[in-house]
Amino acid sequence: MVELWDILDKNGNVTGRVHERGKPMNKGEFHLEVYVWIENDNGEYLISQRSPNKTFPNMWECTGGNAVAGDDSLTTALKEAKEELGIILEPQNGRMIQHHLPCSDVECHGLADVWLFRQNVDISSVILDPDETCNAMWASRDEINRMIDEGTFTTWEQYTYIDELFEEIKMD
Repeated sequence: MVELWDILDKNGNVTGRVHERGKPMNKGEFHLEVYVWIENDNGEYLISQRSPNKTFPNMWECTGGNAVAGDDSLTTALKEAKEELGIILEPQNGRMIQHHLPCSDVECHGLADVWLFRQNVDISSVILDPDETCNAMWASRDEINRMIDEGTFTTWEQYTYIDELFEEIKMD
């Protein structure tokens, strides 16, 4: 099935045009990427391990994905948590904490919305989608930073915000 994305301008406004995933985008065209951080009452974050069949196989990451045409940021955040982890996030437990162009490279076409949901999730209730994820766990900020240093946590351009993210969460 073909996945279509809304084409956005650099300010995140929908242009009324759509783009087929996998095809090159033109300069000045963007699509919405959503990153979902789920924090429990212990200050730990629910992270998942990517399927061995995906790019960045077996790497750890926060939940996330691309918004399909017609979906807004919150809808995408809720869908991705359900698809990748089988969990239902309560919209009132989440807030968008960052909206940015995650890289300055001219070839970068993703506008990133970063969400924080404060919600306790029983790890035994997580239902992994084998096409997406192969494991999940709660991890502290220090554990995630250690994983980044060790090269086991995805470190693509989208995570250039991670120090800012943790500082923002700490101040909240």
